[in-house]
Amino acid sequence: MTMVMVGPLAPWASGMAERLTTLGYTPRVAELHMRLARGLSRFLQQRGVTAEGLSPELISRFLGTVRWSGRRPTPKMLAWMVDYLRDVGVAQEPIVGQPRSEQQLLVERYREYLMVERGLEPCTIANYGRVVTLFLTVHAGRGLDELTAADISRFMTSQCQQISVRAAERLATGLRSFLGFALVEGLISAPLTGAVPSVARWSGAGLPRGLTSKQVAALLASCDRRPALGQRDYAILVLLIRLGLRAAEVSALRLDDIDWRAGEIVVRGKGRTEERLPLPADVGTAIAAYLRRGRPRRPEREVFLRACAPLRGLTPDGVGEVVRAASERAGLGSFGSHRLRHTAGTQMLQAGASLPEVAQVLRHRTIATTAIYAKVDHRALRGLVTPWPGTQR
Repeated sequence: MTMVMVGPLAPWASGMAERLTTLGYTPRVAELHMRLARGLSRFLQQRGVTAEGLSPELISRFLGTVRWSGRRPTPKMLAWMVDYLRDVGVAQEPIVGQPRSEQQLLVERYREYLMVERGLEPCTIANYGRVVTLFLTVHAGRGLDELTAADISRFMTSQCQQISVRAAERLATGLRSFLGFALVEGLISAPLTGAVPSVARWSGAGLPRGLTSKQVAALLASCDRRPALGQRDYAILVLLIRLGLRAAEVSALRLDDIDWRAGEIVVRGKGRTEERLPLPADVGTAIAAYLRRGRPRRPEREVFLRACAPLRGLTPDGVGEVVRAASERAGLGSFGSHRLRHTAGTQMLQAGASLPEVAQVLRHRTIATTAIYAKVDHRALRGLVTPWPGTQR
C-alpha cells in the first residue's frame, strides 16, 4: 500500500502499513485505519506536538473532531498504531482509551490484585471482573463504605432469580473475593464477605446434560467445512466432544502441544496443570485439516485463531461462541462448551469406560466429581437395582 502521510508520524507510515498487513486486515480495512492515522499525524502537526508527545488525551481530542459515516470512531481503532509506536520505541503511553471512571480504575486495581497477589488464571480474573463490574453498576452513586449486609443480600437475591445455580455460585465466589479485597484496601471498614449468602446446591442432585448421538451428528453437520471458518469450528467441536476439554483449554492449545508422532496432546488445565492425553484419530484429522487448509499462515502459536483481524488466538469466550452458534444452527437451542464436556463423559461411559478412566480424561481432581455420570450409565444402574418382589421367574 502506498500511503502519503505528513506530520510527526510520517517516518513510521510504511511500518504502520506493514503492521496492519501482519495483523491480517484486508487492504480496504487497512486503508481506513491508515486514513485515521494520517489524520492524527496532521492533527499533531497543527498543534506542534511530536510523536513522542502522543498521549491518550490528545488521541481523545483528535477523535472528537472526526466523523465517519455520521459516527465517531472509538479509541480502539487506533490501539494497533499505539502498540506499533511503542514497539519501535516512540510512544510511551501503555494504552489508548477514554478517560477512565473511578469504577473502571477500581476494577483494574482489583484485577491486578487477583493476578499479582492471588496468581489466578486470566479466565478466572475475567469472570471475577464481570461480577464486580455488575455489582458496582447496580450500586452506582453509592460509596462502598455506605453498603450494608442487607445491600449485599438484596443484590444476590435479585441476581440469582434469573441465572442458573452454577452461575449463582460463581457470582457468590466473585463477590466474596471482591469484598475481601475491599476490606484489605480499606475501602470498607467492616468485613462483608459473610453477608454473601450461600447458594443452595445438593451435591449430585442433577444429571449431566449430554447430547445424544443424533444431536452430536446434527451439531457437527451444522459446520460448512468448505470455508476456513467452518474447518476451524468443526475441529473445535470435535475436540470438545471427544476429549471433553474446557473452553479455556481449547483456547490455550498451542501448535507445540500436539505430538503428531506419539499421537498425544498436552492440555493446560485448571491450577496451571499440564496433562498429556491420547489424540483420537478423528480429532487429529480435523485439526490437521484446519492447519493445512484453514488456518492463516501466522506467527502466533495458538492453534485456533480469530476469523477477523486482528488475527490472534481465540479466547475462551470465543470458543463458547463457536459452540453456541453451532447449536443454534443445528436447531438444538443455545448452549455453551460445558454441555459438550458432559457429552464426552457420558459417551465414554456408554462405550464401556470405567469412572476412573473418565475421571482421568476429564482431569477431575476427585472421583466424586465424576460420580455424577454413573447416573446416566444405565448398564451399571441395572446391576444395582433389586427386582420387585414377585417379578422374578
